[in-house]
Amino acid sequence: MSPDRPRPPESLAAALGGYAATRVIGLAVLAVAAAVVGKDGLHRLTGRWDAVWYVRIAENGYGYQVTLPNGSVHSDLAFFPLFPALERALSTVLPVDAATAGLLVSWAASLAAAWGIYAVGSHAAGRQAGVVLAVLWGVYPTAFVQSMAYTETLFTALAAWSIFAVLRDRWILAGALCVLAGLTRPTAAALIAALGITAIVTVVRERKLTAGGISRAARPRGSMAAGVLIAPLGWLAYIVYVGVRQGSPTAYFDVQAAWGNSIDGGVALARFIWGLPPLAALGLCAALGLLGWLVVLCVRQKQPLPLLVYTIAVVVVSLVGAAYFGSRPRLMMPAFGLLLPAAVALVRLRVRNRILVLAGLALASGAYGAFTLLGSGPP
Repeated sequence: MSPDRPRPPESLAAALGGYAATRVIGLAVLAVAAAVVGKDGLHRLTGRWDAVWYVRIAENGYGYQVTLPNGSVHSDLAFFPLFPALERALSTVLPVDAATAGLLVSWAASLAAAWGIYAVGSHAAGRQAGVVLAVLWGVYPTAFVQSMAYTETLFTALAAWSIFAVLRDRWILAGALCVLAGLTRPTAAALIAALGITAIVTVVRERKLTAGGISRAARPRGSMAAGVLIAPLGWLAYIVYVGVRQGSPTAYFDVQAAWGNSIDGGVALARFIWGLPPLAALGLCAALGLLGWLVVLCVRQKQPLPLLVYTIAVVVVSLVGAAYFGSRPRLMMPAFGLLLPAAVALVRLRVRNRILVLAGLALASGAYGAFTLLGSGPP
């Protein structure tokens, strides 16, 4: 091992330490901004928007709904059960309320996610790129959500480790983690697709090699089949639960539609852009163009297939729904593969310059997070 390259334990420490530093910077910026405007920054992390719904489920179970002035009904069945179940469990064994427990779950999961992202990045592009990738995820524009009692960190941790398990050919573990991801967020459909497509491509490639006379050591594929088959069970279980509870096979999708989260193929996004002032619309189109360019870079980088499929699927799922536009960047945050080209580029810089760039991004991300959290709208 080259003396100027960090050893694996040192790389992991750098990844987790660097990631934790980004979140500390974000929280510090929020605390200063909240003090300046006279608002409670901590309350913004635990007591507003989706976090309130998760706490209510943790404390009382499912069954709450609210009718808006326009007549639409928002039901708590739109929220998957694993995160509030963890809130309830933790608040039972520790002297904390469910809201604080949610924050602890989210923060612990954020470190697990950073570790998993580092592991995947190291496998794909080397340990230094893995370190930078984990830190970059911590300075994502909506990374402030990683410090909230939201599900993004838990889902990303499960997704990253599931993908890493596939890369290590541990399919049953990958499937089991996917089951848990499917109990966390509907975006687990992207992870399910990644496992299924990777398995199909793997089998097809091996058959082509065998047919071409290229000998390969036979590998048992029972574990692959088992992993792929169990992967969707968590997601499906909750869809079935809502259907049985509501007495309709489409109940879950009806609940989501009532929240404005139906799949419309991108019609709502197009209408949103069309309704903007020309300069704002042009800027948003440029941002979407940048997103498309990042996807192209991921393909050109020849990222591992499960990571690539997962990344693209998360992006597509985030864009084709009719959800509140401001939430779309947050919905894409688990697609950490989008950041791998930038991570590889930053590795080429001197360490000092690399740290300066990441520190600047952390401050910018923290400032944006404080502005958003102290505002009126949900992230």
